Parts: sequence; C-alpha cells; structure tokens
Amino acid sequence: MLFHVTMDVRIPADADLSTIDALKAEEKARCHELMEQGVWRHIWRVVGQYRNVSIFDVPDNAALHEILMGLPLFPFMDITVTPLCRHPSSIREDDR
Repeated sequence: MLFHVTMDVRIPADADLSTIDALKAEEKARCHELMEQGVWRHIWRVVGQYRNVSIFDVPDNAALHEILMGLPLFPFMDITVTPLCRHPSSIREDDR
C-alpha cells in the first residue's frame, strides 16, 4: 500500500543540541536504509519549513505505524498520513 506522509518536526528550543544532532544522524541513516529497501520511496523537503513530504510503500497500516514510531525523531514529529491508490489516469503501472 502507498501512503503520503507529512512529517512536521518540532524540536523544543531548549533541547540539547548534541542529542538532537545524534538523533538527526540516526534519522538520516534510517531513512536511507528504508529507501534502499524500497519502503520509503520518496522524500521531499517543504520549502521554508522543517517539514517533509514522503511516500511509503508498505503492506498495511500497522507496518507504517511501526516504522513511523521507530523513527529517531518521532517524539518531535506531528505526522499526517493519507492512504493512496493508483489513479486510473496514471500512465505508469508501478506509480514510480
């Protein structure tokens, strides 16, 4: 199943910078791992905001839930999930 996921990152101003930097590095590594597996298909930065828009390809809602909750920056995120399905006007069968 494909999901459109928006992640707004809200790190508190008083957060320890070294801890946050370590979490950001872990988050990037996890993102790359999931992208190599074909699970995190796309990620885009939203201009002017600490937000990304991503496309995930997972078997079901529970799988996506587990992935999102396991992200290092999850405690600092507001996440919106929208399930997607193939549009009949798409010219690509695999939606890549």
